[in-house]
Amino acid sequence: MKTLEELKAIRERMQGQIGVRSESATQTRVVVGMATCGIASGARPVLTAFSDMVQTKNLANISVEQTGCIGLCQYEPIVEIMEPGKDKVTYVKMTPEKALEVFEQHLIRGQVVGKYTISSEMPK
Repeated sequence: MKTLEELKAIRERMQGQIGVRSESATQTRVVVGMATCGIASGARPVLTAFSDMVQTKNLANISVEQTGCIGLCQYEPIVEIMEPGKDKVTYVKMTPEKALEVFEQHLIRGQVVGKYTISSEMPK
């Protein structure tokens, strides 16, 4: 390797080999906050509920992911759903039962479950 161009060529070639995630324009992301506060509030069973439903229904267009602190500890467990071309929806104080309802209503039927969103928790 002698030049910057050679380094860039190596980088581009290697990125394809290391499995860098390429997000599809049709991919829906379900992101569960799994920092200490989320885990302590019950985020792990919520993550499992979403994962199990995606696997059971064999939905390749939905990925279930975990993230660190979302920054709203009093609302944990928190789930964010990001669909291409739509605003992010943040669900709060989730349980596995609520996760199943959100899965069926939001992810399958396309209807946001407003009673579990962050806006339902904000003072009016």
